[in-house]
Amino acid sequence: MAAVHPRHLLPSARERIDHIAYELFSRHGVRSVGVDVVVARSGVAKKTLYSHYPSKEKLALAFLQRREELWTRTWLQEGVKRRARRPADRLLAIFDVFDSWFRRSDFEGCAFIKVLLEHDDPAHPIRRSTEGHIRTVRDFVRELAEEARLPDPEGFARQWQIVMIGSIIAAYAGDRDAARRAKKLGILLLADARIRSRGRAQI
Repeated sequence: MAAVHPRHLLPSARERIDHIAYELFSRHGVRSVGVDVVVARSGVAKKTLYSHYPSKEKLALAFLQRREELWTRTWLQEGVKRRARRPADRLLAIFDVFDSWFRRSDFEGCAFIKVLLEHDDPAHPIRRSTEGHIRTVRDFVRELAEEARLPDPEGFARQWQIVMIGSIIAAYAGDRDAARRAKKLGILLLADARIRSRGRAQI
């Protein structure tokens, strides 16, 4: 006999839309996923979807915000904090978190990178939103660099993010050891930053 779920425990139409949009946009990007697919997979009427999200653009922007909350803040930042205590160790722990991610059977790559590459107009709201979410990740790295008292935290964060993004793309292309290779580059970046920091202190 099928289980009977209390009505208040069943997901609402908006929750179903959000869940399916998150799943599809994360895996396939925004441009290739039509509203009709979201409607069919979520089991809601198109009118219901548009009552919550007047356009696909609004739905995509909501997805990006949710991706930042779930991926950047809950998964990445909290995962790093659980793995290490010192700021420099937390920087390297980013790649330990990535290593576990890259080895998952459902690894889907970075949604922010996918969406960024889909929208080349710098004035497009989705492009601007995506750049903002990528900046949020960089701000997290910059804060760790500041706590580690590394010189030029902003420049260091940009270098570190280049390695992060490169490792994600490499993993998406099939290199499941990409995070471990990236961590070795991270160790070199940290060593270089510390050498420059000591050099400034001696001036």
